[in-house]
Amino acid sequence: MGVDNVHEIDALMDEELETHHQEQERIVSAMQSIADGTPALGIVAAVLGVIKTMGSISEPPEVLGHLIGGALVGTFFGVFVAYGFFGPMAASLKSTFEAESKYYLSLKAGLLAHISGQPPVMSVEFARKALFSDVRPTFSEVEAATAALPATV
Repeated sequence: MGVDNVHEIDALMDEELETHHQEQERIVSAMQSIADGTPALGIVAAVLGVIKTMGSISEPPEVLGHLIGGALVGTFFGVFVAYGFFGPMAASLKSTFEAESKYYLSLKAGLLAHISGQPPVMSVEFARKALFSDVRPTFSEVEAATAALPATV
């Protein structure tokens, strides 16, 4: 990019990463809003079912039981969809996006270390340490992977 000032590149990368994070957060927020709203739809279904039941109040108990059951199914469905589908999906998306952000932060750490004049082994170490421990390669794994690379002239 023609810029050797680490602070300028750091600021540029921070801005790009923040934009990326905000774009992903919009998706998670939308999914969480759906999760938060679907129980209310279940309540609306229950109220409509009760209204329908009240219109048939003179019917025998077997008919009323069926109508009340229908109202409760609407409530169950709203709660089930919220907490069994949309809520976990929002949480899963958030977790996936956070892991992806950590990956980008790792790349940023390695690049900035390299640009600031760190030896390659230290630049790689900066990048490696920025990863979550469950996906971070060990030092030995990095050594084995880099040893297998072809030598440059």
